[in-house]
Amino acid sequence: MTAKMDSLRLSTRAKDEITDITNGVQGIVTASGVSSGIACVFVAGSTAAITTVEHEPGLIADLKDAMDRLYPKGIEYEHHRRWGDGNGHSHVRASFLGPSLTVPVVDGRLLLGTWQQIVFMEFDNKPRTREIFVQVVGDA
Repeated sequence: MTAKMDSLRLSTRAKDEITDITNGVQGIVTASGVSSGIACVFVAGSTAAITTVEHEPGLIADLKDAMDRLYPKGIEYEHHRRWGDGNGHSHVRASFLGPSLTVPVVDGRLLLGTWQQIVFMEFDNKPRTREIFVQVVGDA
């Protein structure tokens, strides 16, 4: 059993960016030498999330619209009152989607559906530099 960790760095512009990171994660899996196991993808930060989606323009627009309906930007959040930074919606959105995803690794490849990509979602209201950690655990 082996465990390897690496990371991806992203610079974001802010406000609902959805970035396909599948190839970067697969590159880390390949470099790890793990043939059978799992890859855990984790973003450090409380205003971003990791999930899977079909990364195509129509669905990206639908997902952004759904976020606006479920967790609106234009309402008052207690977080705003306490900190004055205007990103309460960012924290709520990230909390509901979550900071991590675990994907099986089979024959050295991420086990994803045909139209399924791993995406990073930026919810904060200002640009950020993000580090996405990928830990691969399994057998060579």
